[in-house]
Amino acid sequence: MTKRVLLASSRGTCAGVDRAIETVENALARWGPPVYVRHQIVHNTHVIAALEARGAIFVEDVAEVPEGARVIFSAHGVSPVVRTAASSRRLEVVDATCPLVSKVHKEAVRFAGDGRTVLLIGHAGHEEIVGIMGEAPESIRLVESTGDAASVEVPDPGRVVWLCQTTLAIDEAMEIVGVLRDRFPALADPPSDDICFATQNRQNAIKSVAPRCDVVLVVGSPNSSNSRRLVEVAAAAGAGAAHLVDGAGELDPAWLDGAETVGVTSGASVPEVLVTHLLDRLAGLGFVQVETQQGVAEPQRFSLPLPLRAG
Repeated sequence: MTKRVLLASSRGTCAGVDRAIETVENALARWGPPVYVRHQIVHNTHVIAALEARGAIFVEDVAEVPEGARVIFSAHGVSPVVRTAASSRRLEVVDATCPLVSKVHKEAVRFAGDGRTVLLIGHAGHEEIVGIMGEAPESIRLVESTGDAASVEVPDPGRVVWLCQTTLAIDEAMEIVGVLRDRFPALADPPSDDICFATQNRQNAIKSVAPRCDVVLVVGSPNSSNSRRLVEVAAAAGAGAAHLVDGAGELDPAWLDGAETVGVTSGASVPEVLVTHLLDRLAGLGFVQVETQQGVAEPQRFSLPLPLRAG
């Protein structure tokens, strides 16, 4: 039996994640520790542990940051309430919000200002959703499922628009949009895709790989929305089984019993070194042949927040 690995591409860290991690690293290099960060800068336990070892302090509330200190906002964005709280404590803010998340914030503000009801597709409690809903809570309705889409009420069915969490599964989001459009024929679309290009690329890549795989392994932390979606997408696309692993140590060899082909990918918060460790573990289990699948190039890069730009 020939054992092989199909390595999906695109995979791993995206431009927004790279920018967020570099923001904390540059802040530590420029100002020295401690550097306070509101919420995990990105959803990956290994990245967080490495930054903590260098002097980053992650907090859930700006009230935990000493008055007058610097604080970095995570890639997931924050609500106006958080910005106000930071200002009241005279904190110097370095905003590492992903520009694609910032785009959804701006769209929510604009549409709410136009008197529309915003139907926001996403998962309750996710930091990105909490931040966006905080922009105009009276005008935004959270829609988590087709069931929500079938029951959500709006004051004016003729003035509604949908927006979306950037890390959702595309097919899932479009199914919800379909239900909303049936109920609200005047439903307006966002001016451009809200699901980020990196999320789309990673989902498309695993869709092409999964039907040929007995098992798909997705490297990513449990609190990473886009990583969990990759597991769901792989299973729906025809993988024999799909599992999320935070690192090589979480691989259960029993998952590979009888398997000839294993697919591997990683979420948008995952450093490539973690994929390398998983491939090494798989090689030790007999999966030494690695075939990298052709993917979409991602040349996009986002500038660092203004306080950290050179010059």
